[in-house]
Amino acid sequence: MRDEYDFSNSVENTYVHNQDSFPARLHVVFARDKRVGVVFRRGPSKQVATYLWDREQDSFELGQWLKGRIYERRSDLSPDGKYLIYFAMNGKWNTKVQGAWTAISIAPWLKAINLYAKGDCWNGGGLFTSNNTFWLNDGGCCGHTKLQDSKDISIDNSGVYDNTIGNNEDLGVYYNRLLRDGWKITEDNNEYTIFEKPLQHDWFLIKITHTDYNSPVGSGCYWDEHQLYNRQSKITIECEGWEWAEKDTSFLVWAKNGCLYRVKIDKDIDIDKAIKLYDFNKCRFKAIKAPY
Repeated sequence: MRDEYDFSNSVENTYVHNQDSFPARLHVVFARDKRVGVVFRRGPSKQVATYLWDREQDSFELGQWLKGRIYERRSDLSPDGKYLIYFAMNGKWNTKVQGAWTAISIAPWLKAINLYAKGDCWNGGGLFTSNNTFWLNDGGCCGHTKLQDSKDISIDNSGVYDNTIGNNEDLGVYYNRLLRDGWKITEDNNEYTIFEKPLQHDWFLIKITHTDYNSPVGSGCYWDEHQLYNRQSKITIECEGWEWAEKDTSFLVWAKNGCLYRVKIDKDIDIDKAIKLYDFNKCRFKAIKAPY
């Protein structure tokens, strides 16, 4: 594979995270058939790193850094955790990738094995339909230009997913991913959509996905809030500052202030007793070449 598609090579290697600056922003995608995930760690705004999360051991392996923006809500991990699809933008419009592109890599690295130039930030990204096939969020007249395909993974044109759910930006992929992974829409309007996922002991995890610019500091027009609600006791727990949250077997995991946390889902959930798994605020840039 040619190094021109290893986008980490274009990043400066002098950045050190300032502990007093705004916390790192985190988003995670899970594999469905293996207890692994990929963490997208963003900060500053034009730098992002990927980490492989072994959810059995709660260990983290750094993949690569990218100087640019990865739209994490348009990303996905193959069911077996081997491949990552992501949509990225670096604004270099006169390059082969046309400034914005969809890529498939071997998780957690970013070096493309499948690469599709986009040239704008409409649509892009996609979802896996199997370990070796994926839906490309192409969209209308302004689609992708194929630059490179691998022999191991190919586009699925069967129509399992489409971008009529959500919109032509992040939500067309994100909402499809949430629905596929067991979330249910309970309310939908022009400003936000409410999803819920059942947990154990009558608890439900509530995800409120906002689509406006009245967002917390450090967030864009797409940002999430979370609550825990128990349908038997009618207790609601406000999960202040959680930017991402998900069920992981009998545990609840979430991201807050640049850190990942885990707590057991018991009858009386006490989020104050959660274990901090990893602090991503301490990350220092490191130029890493993919091992393929």
